[in-house]
Amino acid sequence: MRLISIFLAPAPAAPMREVPEAEAEVGLGLRGDRYAAGAGTFSRTVGSGRHVTLIEIEALDAARRDYDVALAPALTRRNLVVAGVALNHLIGRELTIGEVRLVGKRLCEPCDHLEALAGVAGARKALIHRGGLRCEIVRGGTLRPGDAIVV
Repeated sequence: MRLISIFLAPAPAAPMREVPEAEAEVGLGLRGDRYAAGAGTFSRTVGSGRHVTLIEIEALDAARRDYDVALAPALTRRNLVVAGVALNHLIGRELTIGEVRLVGKRLCEPCDHLEALAGVAGARKALIHRGGLRCEIVRGGTLRPGDAIVV
């Protein structure tokens, strides 16, 4: 179980860019990301788990295999791409990625907004029930690809 890659977008609907590391800030999110700044598309919508979003690389493989939908990780609009972790089972549970501790709050089901920004027909359908996990940061620190994940 490990962190594969990290993506941030500085503003709503801005393209996600891959970064070599990210600073996770308790109560905010990932420094440099639109949600940490309170500027994300859904920042004003009621709900928890807007600090950081995760998606399994296996979900992207399944979208390709089951629906012939090829999604680059950045197009999912999720911050962290992970491998070997069943994210749907982590609601209400804590996980540690490197030195950062997160708590799973709710599933990150895909929406029409994601499909429109991705520009990939069928993306929403291909990611239903495997769109990732919304988390809150309970212990900050630096995230780097390759960091181990412990549940």
